[in-house]
Amino acid sequence: MHASDAKTHPHIHHLDTLARREIIDFGEGSLCWRGFGSGPPVILLHGGHGSWRHWVNNIEALAATHTVWVADMPGYGDSDKPGPDNTMAALVAALQTSLDALVGPQAEIDVVGFSFGGLVAVNLAAQRGHVRRLAVMGPAGHGGRRRPRGELQAWKAALRDPDPAALVTVMRHNLGVHMLHDTRRIDALALAVHTESCLSTRFRSKEISRSGGLHAALDRCPMPILLAWGEHDVTADPQALARELAHGREGRQAHIVEHAGHWVQYEGAATINRLLVEFLAVPAGT
Repeated sequence: MHASDAKTHPHIHHLDTLARREIIDFGEGSLCWRGFGSGPPVILLHGGHGSWRHWVNNIEALAATHTVWVADMPGYGDSDKPGPDNTMAALVAALQTSLDALVGPQAEIDVVGFSFGGLVAVNLAAQRGHVRRLAVMGPAGHGGRRRPRGELQAWKAALRDPDPAALVTVMRHNLGVHMLHDTRRIDALALAVHTESCLSTRFRSKEISRSGGLHAALDRCPMPILLAWGEHDVTADPQALARELAHGREGRQAHIVEHAGHWVQYEGAATINRLLVEFLAVPAGT
C-alpha cells in the first residue's frame, strides 16, 4: 500500500490542485516542490515521517504575502532518495541543489522547518547562506530531555492486517502519543496527513534526530531566528530549550504555544500563522 492508494482528505486535495508543481533534478534523483501564492520566497520543510502535508493548516496563510515553496524532502513523499547515504549531509546537499535550481543560488529566501525538518532547515541555512530569516518549530537534534507520553505502535505491521481499520487505529494512537496533545484534534485531516506521509517515507531520520547537532548548527546561522514549541511537545522540554537557545542571544526569539503538542503548526495553527506572518514581514536588517 502506498500513499497514492489511500483516499485523501478534501482539504489536501484542494491544496494539491492549487499547487504549482516543480520536479527538480538533484543529481541522483528529483525533488518535488509545490508552489503557492506570490511574493518573497519562503521555504517550508516537513518533519520525519512527513511530507508537504505537514503544512496543510499554514500554506494559505503564508501564501497571502509570499511565494510558498513546500518540499517533499529527498526520500519523502513524491521525491527520490538522495542515493544510498542516509545522512544529513546527503539530504542537505540534494535539497540545496534542487532549491538553487528552483529559485536561483543567490536568491534571498526565508526558511521554516518542523521537527526533523527544523534541524534540516538550520543546516541548510548555515550551509547555503542567502537566508534572510529562519524559523523552526519543535526542532530535532537538541540532544536534551524528551517527555514520552507512551509507546509508538508499529504501523507497518498494521498494513498486513486484512482489516483496514487496523491501520487507522495505529495511526490514531501514534498521533495521540507523539504528535498532538488534545486527542480531540485527531480528526480526519490529521489522520490523512499522517497516514499518507508515513506510507511514502523512505528516509530514516530517527538516528540523525537523536544524535544532536542543533546547538552548533544554530550558532552558524547569523540571521534572525524564531524558535517555537508546543507547550506539551513530547520530543523536548520547551522551557529549558527556550532558555538555552534564545535567552540572551541577539536576533533569536522563542515562543511556547499553549495547549499544543509536537505538531504545533497544526494544533496551534492560528498562533503559529500569526507568529510566522509577523516574523517574516519584518524587513531585512531589522
